[in-house]
Amino acid sequence: MPSALITTPITPDLVRGALELEETPDGLLPHRLPAWARAQCSDGQLAMAESQPSGVRLVFRTRATVVELETVPTKRVYVGAPPRPEGLYDLLVDGRPAGQASATGGNTVTIDMSTGQAEMSSGPVGAVRFEGLPDTRKTVEIWLPYNEITALVALRTDAPVEPAPASGRRVWLHHGSSISHGSDAASPTTVWPALAAAAGDVDLVNLGFGGSALLDPFVARTIRDTPADLISLKIGINLVNTDLMRLRALGPAVHGFLDTIRDGHPDTPLLVVSPILCPMHEDTPGPTAFDFSRLAEGKLAFTASGDPEERAEGKLTLNAVREELEQVVAARAKEDSNLSYLDGRALYGEQDHAELPLPDGLHPDAAAHRLIGKRFAAHAFAADGPFAGAVD
Repeated sequence: MPSALITTPITPDLVRGALELEETPDGLLPHRLPAWARAQCSDGQLAMAESQPSGVRLVFRTRATVVELETVPTKRVYVGAPPRPEGLYDLLVDGRPAGQASATGGNTVTIDMSTGQAEMSSGPVGAVRFEGLPDTRKTVEIWLPYNEITALVALRTDAPVEPAPASGRRVWLHHGSSISHGSDAASPTTVWPALAAAAGDVDLVNLGFGGSALLDPFVARTIRDTPADLISLKIGINLVNTDLMRLRALGPAVHGFLDTIRDGHPDTPLLVVSPILCPMHEDTPGPTAFDFSRLAEGKLAFTASGDPEERAEGKLTLNAVREELEQVVAARAKEDSNLSYLDGRALYGEQDHAELPLPDGLHPDAAAHRLIGKRFAAHAFAADGPFAGAVD
């Protein structure tokens, strides 16, 4: 008879990459923004994005050969669109891939993009189970799905579990948009910041928020107050997507965002990254809209609904954002030697788009995530790169 599994309470010392854990009726819910920050914004998009646990993982030491994690996932369904991919849990053993699984059950949010209405239906607790692990003392990591809100219910193993000791690696905090959040990456450990973190041998805190990298002051204060040895900010695409501000407001908003971060991290290496190539918005302002003609074909896609003539009114395009970001960083870098700039087209540019086009017009696919992660690591963690050997 197989031995009964041991249940280990899920406590903060088993969870990495989350800024807060909330007790809910479904279980322990990881958040990537603290409660005080969430209270300052009622936007449902941000609420969904920050509670999708991109970069969040359970990390522990054990001899267990069986590991089971019970969760309540919240999955999304878009009316008229093909089913979204199931969220994946990635298992790493001593840093190496050792399995993948999806959780059944859970809640479902059905979204009608034509009306903006969303309806929630509740479901049962789900679970992922990994078997056949080596019977040796090892470090186990379970990376949670980047695209499913995930309440943690129970951790069960066939041997005792203890928190893994601190890795001693530098902590890299990254903030960005849905592309940093994960967009259409293959799995949680192949989101481009996770790939770059593995290549750079750093511990990741991913504050990539789908649709929500909008220079919000509460995000800047969150970054200010979060321990980090390295910080990067990928700014621009969501400002255009949402048609949030005009050119007059952009520069001062970026300065204010950086000022706040520097209040808590005065000397931390800080890399500002402009948008990767996105042809629809290079010279055409937002807002971005769903392409309902493609939806009728069963495909999820986006289109630019602005008019290039509106650039004269100060509406933002990606080229305008890049120019402003480069100027702001150049001006500040005269007195801030730890601040640097990277044009996002160095991570994904015109030739890359010809070979790996954005499937929905906006988000990179799994292969492009791998490319972006590789290029970011090669730039940032190079011997002469902005993140070379620095400690806050």
